[in-house]
Amino acid sequence: MSKTVTRILIAVAACLLVGFLSGYATQSSVDTWYTTLNKPSFNPPNWIFAPVWTALYIAMGVAAGLVWARGFYHKWVQTALYHFGFQLMFNALWSIVFFGFKQPFWALLVIITLLVLIVLTIKWFRVVSKAAAWLMVPYLAWVCFATVLNYNIWALN
Repeated sequence: MSKTVTRILIAVAACLLVGFLSGYATQSSVDTWYTTLNKPSFNPPNWIFAPVWTALYIAMGVAAGLVWARGFYHKWVQTALYHFGFQLMFNALWSIVFFGFKQPFWALLVIITLLVLIVLTIKWFRVVSKAAAWLMVPYLAWVCFATVLNYNIWALN
């Protein structure tokens, strides 16, 4: 197995692990507290979130693996992966704050920070691998949508 494939598989596994742990935090209140909230008309059905997030975590992992495969010794690779790791932490933090702590306002602040970190990650990924940067664009789009959704849930409640 090539170095690139190995690093992609490790990165995908790491992203899916974060997704699994975030999902675990989410499950505690998705069928209870979350159902009691007023939601905007464009709120997607609950079943859509797991497949979308799974696909996004896989794409994110492939992107991180492509960057990592360029050689961790390189300063740009280190900077890109540092940003990636930091945004992944905020990704997980959002689930904990929104669903675990049941705090839509504080989750909104977390997700706005996450958006900034995703943009910076894409910027640094682009320096190392244009393909990796493009793989992050659907994630950015979904988090933009999630930000609007989070804001509306906060405003309606």
